[in-house]
Amino acid sequence: MTRLPDFRLETYFSQWEFTARHHLTASDVQSMTLGELLALADDQDRAAFENLSLGYTQTYGDPALREAIAGMYARADAADVICFAGAEEALYLAMNVLLGAGDHAVVVTPNYQAAETVPLALCEVTGVALDPDRDWALDLDAVRAAIRPNTRVVSVNFPNNPTGKVISAADFTELARLCDERGIHLFSDEVYRGLERDPARTLPQAADLSARALSLNVTSKSLGLPGLRIGWITCRDRKLLSRLERAKHYTTICNSAPSEVLARIALKARATILDRNRALITANLQHFDAFFAEFAGLFEWQAPDGGCVTYPRYLGPDGVEKFCTRLVEEAGVLLLPASIYRSELTPTPTDRFRIGVGRANPEEGLAAFAQWLRANR
Repeated sequence: MTRLPDFRLETYFSQWEFTARHHLTASDVQSMTLGELLALADDQDRAAFENLSLGYTQTYGDPALREAIAGMYARADAADVICFAGAEEALYLAMNVLLGAGDHAVVVTPNYQAAETVPLALCEVTGVALDPDRDWALDLDAVRAAIRPNTRVVSVNFPNNPTGKVISAADFTELARLCDERGIHLFSDEVYRGLERDPARTLPQAADLSARALSLNVTSKSLGLPGLRIGWITCRDRKLLSRLERAKHYTTICNSAPSEVLARIALKARATILDRNRALITANLQHFDAFFAEFAGLFEWQAPDGGCVTYPRYLGPDGVEKFCTRLVEEAGVLLLPASIYRSELTPTPTDRFRIGVGRANPEEGLAAFAQWLRANR
């Protein structure tokens, strides 16, 4: 196994995620119960779940699940899909298949830590930072300048974690064209797709733009079903998918059979679930807007373009690390400080924190947050 550093986010969550009273930094939308999900199933899928044989499943994934996934894309079919145990396994194996000694990758920052630490364990990596002073803009000229003759992968994530940024469709399409022109695989983390505040800003999926591109997605984030542990990569390069299948033989081998059926149900009901989740975020943002308006002298707040996380700036003199530590220890309110998102590749802001806007009933946590701030002014 490749030697990797501690995963800062998960280490932090191991300490606080299930002990803090108010989880205000969740990266997923409010989940549903098994009963609620099964209520969305048609008779055939409900019977399939109830009569399921608990044997091994296909390494590529349940054929009916892959059909449901392919239906989300304009130019892919079931043979262009391979399923994994969540998005993390997919990312890890993809980078190990695509990259090796002597190769080079370009990774956009800030990011989900594995997006850079896994490539860094395999080859040379260059970071391209989103610009916080220009609404987290991506500089395509900087991406172009970072590319080398041995660049094999350009890795991006939009809607972005932690910033909530969505770039323009024109820029994303140009990025895919640039990668194709240079023979590079565009690896596109699309786990928050479907939660754009303005549906007109929803980006095309990378796998639809290029036969070389890999689109990463999962049931965890936009659908709010992380307990299913079902992720996937869609890519029209079937030789590459075959290599991913062989790599998966060394990790999970196959997915959980019950989870595959439940994921199939969720994807068939995707429009209903996403409507529910977008409505929840819209309602929640009113509470977050009001909170940050009250404490405008302490924070610079901006709602996410898409997804359910965003990255406000903390303006207090004590610094964001001390602030987040005191907040969780004294008020039980959990946020993620900027150190969780520091990068080995580029400078990253040191005065930000991640906050989540997708969980139900955030008012109690915001009230505890506000009470602590008032008491500590």
